[in-house]
Amino acid sequence: MPALWADIVACIVALALYLHIRRVRSYRHLPPGPRKLPFIGNLLDIPTSLEWEVYARWGKEFNSPLLHLDVGGSTLIVINSAKIAIDLLEKRSSIYSDRPDFPMLVDLMGYGWMMSAMHYGEPWKERRRLLQRHFHPSNADVHESKEVEFTHKFLVRLLDSPERFLGHIRHMAGGVTLSLAFGLDIDPDDDPYVKLAAEAVGTLTEAAIPGAFFVDVFPFLKYMPSSLPGAGFQKKAQVWRKQMETFHEEPFAAALRKIASGTAEPSFTSLCMDVISEAKNPEQQMSAVKDTAGMFYAAGADTTVSSIDTFFIAMVYYPEVQLAAQRELDAIVGRSRLPDFTDRPHLPYVTALMKEILRWQPVTPQGVPRRVMEDDIYENYQFPAGTVFIPNAWAMLHDEEEYPDSLTFKPERFLKDGKLNPEVRDPASLAFGFGRRACPGSHIAQSTMWLTFASILSTFDVTAAVDKNGAKILPQLFYKSSIVSHPLPFQCTIKPRSSIAERVIRDTLMTH
Repeated sequence: MPALWADIVACIVALALYLHIRRVRSYRHLPPGPRKLPFIGNLLDIPTSLEWEVYARWGKEFNSPLLHLDVGGSTLIVINSAKIAIDLLEKRSSIYSDRPDFPMLVDLMGYGWMMSAMHYGEPWKERRRLLQRHFHPSNADVHESKEVEFTHKFLVRLLDSPERFLGHIRHMAGGVTLSLAFGLDIDPDDDPYVKLAAEAVGTLTEAAIPGAFFVDVFPFLKYMPSSLPGAGFQKKAQVWRKQMETFHEEPFAAALRKIASGTAEPSFTSLCMDVISEAKNPEQQMSAVKDTAGMFYAAGADTTVSSIDTFFIAMVYYPEVQLAAQRELDAIVGRSRLPDFTDRPHLPYVTALMKEILRWQPVTPQGVPRRVMEDDIYENYQFPAGTVFIPNAWAMLHDEEEYPDSLTFKPERFLKDGKLNPEVRDPASLAFGFGRRACPGSHIAQSTMWLTFASILSTFDVTAAVDKNGAKILPQLFYKSSIVSHPLPFQCTIKPRSSIAERVIRDTLMTH
């Protein structure tokens, strides 16, 4: 009997060594990367903070725009190059548009309905078509009026309680997306739906980070009872799943009630419901509408918040940029009214400032992972089907060849002879994703950002907060690790530029 057990153990060891040798041999056809340990590969190397900067540094250390990581037997490729991201994720989008499995996010937390987590297939295509049909870039009237309304209300809140500006930003961004998606009224303070989105999206973006939870590396752990030691992720998932269910159901149910009562404002949900009875499968279409509205609500609110937070940090650190933008606004708009979208073509510096916000601190510094659906070859590298790719947008947007002095905030890098320079790559082409998985609402995010920045700069001065001794308190340039990255909470001083600016803000609000 002991001899039998010895034979079994020997076979197991031999099989493990054989599989390990096969994996090591496969490395020869993959990009370079950190040294792999037997069996676990680079599992212990996965960064847990500022991943995008670590991957960019590794790219320089290995002198390669592509990096290979072996994570528990799974092949992970980090793309640090814009050219390669376009070559693979756009030009070969027919096989690079899938998502990997997300055991924590989808199986345990229940976010399988989110477009960004869906596998590439008909359900995803159906939801994408719904978004594009209603929020097509050529149909600016659908969203611009709501952006104007909530931006003007935001300016009044900055006047009344500037110290609460971070909350006001979230309220404004959440208000725009809630109104566009569901046609819901927004409470003046502490709106429950805005709070719900903040809580749910916070957990969602945390769970979507590659390698954040061991269950994503070893999917069999999802069957592990929550009572066992080391199963803390199961308890988190249970709590977060309840948040998800509330987030997914309640705003849509409220929208349906308003539609039924005849009090609903036009929105994505109301317009879709007007034609749902004509669908071949109304129940399936109803589910698609609910999922798509929820996705728009989640993605739009959180990403816009991050960008506006970064704007305030940039104005504190770069007062000369603020002054240059204010000079342009004063010359074109004057001080007797607020800027509007008709001014946009005549304010190139403000537009360049917005582009630099997208580049300097991208909202999604590392993109949502992709999965190649079949074997592929690129520049002598062989990627087996199922290989997962992470586009490192931060590295691409800090490429010194494309954006010299990349760590410095310089809107003028996008200008030439006082006009936008088309020869400089638009950071939006990298910051909002690639190919078929690029953000379909990026034009709405950019128009909201532009109007917000122009309106603040026209009416307020943003400076560093000071302590009791009069010393400046500068925000930390440290961003939280998540798919949608946010700066740590910070302070700044926000004051109206003049009594005229204050009067313009209050008078404009009266027109809404």
